[in-house]
Amino acid sequence: MSGVGPVEPGEGTHAWDVLDAAPPVTRRRRGRVGAFYERHRRAVAAALAGAVLLGGGGTLYATRPRPPAPLPPPYPSQVTDLRYLGWEPGPEGAPERSFRFGVELSVLAGPPVGVTRISQPYAGLSVRSSPAAPFRTGAGSSRKIIVTMRVTQCRKVPWNAGLPFLDVTLRNTRAIEVHSFILGQRYAQQLSQALQVACSNDFR
Repeated sequence: MSGVGPVEPGEGTHAWDVLDAAPPVTRRRRGRVGAFYERHRRAVAAALAGAVLLGGGGTLYATRPRPPAPLPPPYPSQVTDLRYLGWEPGPEGAPERSFRFGVELSVLAGPPVGVTRISQPYAGLSVRSSPAAPFRTGAGSSRKIIVTMRVTQCRKVPWNAGLPFLDVTLRNTRAIEVHSFILGQRYAQQLSQALQVACSNDFR
């Protein structure tokens, strides 16, 4: 055949023989690039795995901060309420010049609140309660308390109690507090009446 044309492969020659014919240095250079990439990939993977394993001291700690510390429990006076219920009839054989009334103590939240003492500001009155202090009341519950007062010295009690209150010592896991509860106008009126009856001769 005349003319110039493409060289026909000889007998027994295949297409992939061309790749095999590349210079050895080219194949080695390609191999070095692949090995470098593989080493780099393994190093990055190992660093990421180490950060996960480190937890508190590695990258994971920086992206997942510790939760804030829990708030302390409330002060007992912040969650305790004292409500005046009314006058209670005296039992048989009650001491002279004594009277009693009921209050309801409620704990709204937090740890249980203990009552360690109940008192009042007038020097001429003694106070005791049922149940007797100390006692505790849990959160979300109420307790009825019967307070008994007895006049010991008429000249040291007021003729007209304007804003009488009860001092209650409260305690929980946060603090111990003495809190003054003002029980309202009805309590003031009934207390004044009871004092006038108990000390009628002394007040004239």
